[in-house]
Amino acid sequence: MAKTIKITQDGLEKLKNELEYLKTEGRTDIAEKIKVARGYGDLSENSEYDEAKNEQAKIEARIVEIEAILKNVEVIEEVKGRGKPKAVSLGVTVKVLDVEFDEECEYRVVGSLDADPSQGKISDDSPFGKALLGKKIGDEVIVDAPAGELKFKILEISK
Repeated sequence: MAKTIKITQDGLEKLKNELEYLKTEGRTDIAEKIKVARGYGDLSENSEYDEAKNEQAKIEARIVEIEAILKNVEVIEEVKGRGKPKAVSLGVTVKVLDVEFDEECEYRVVGSLDADPSQGKISDDSPFGKALLGKKIGDEVIVDAPAGELKFKILEISK
């Protein structure tokens, strides 16, 4: 059985929209590029044709990839209820203190497809995400990283 992929509702909608785009406009655009490139003559020395065919292969591969993801997706439910969450789980935002640098950072714990560290979204499958899961305010978290051990203290957990 394939691994279940966790994703937010927003991430799921983005994937569905990308799939729809690739199946409609993406395929239509590339078919037009191939048609134009064929008009340039000899296909054995036609770089535009080769490039268009490569782009077509990438589009078809991405379609297959998205369809496989959608078959094994589990939508992460938003954290519900009153008050603040008691422990770190998927879908929550956590504020941590980097003990070494005395800096506060805020991250949202999301599924691997939604992860974007530059936007403060970390995957539950990442070493940092795994270390955070289940921890509570005041807990210290140690993450093994290539640069060595990193220590964080959980300051706040919110929806």
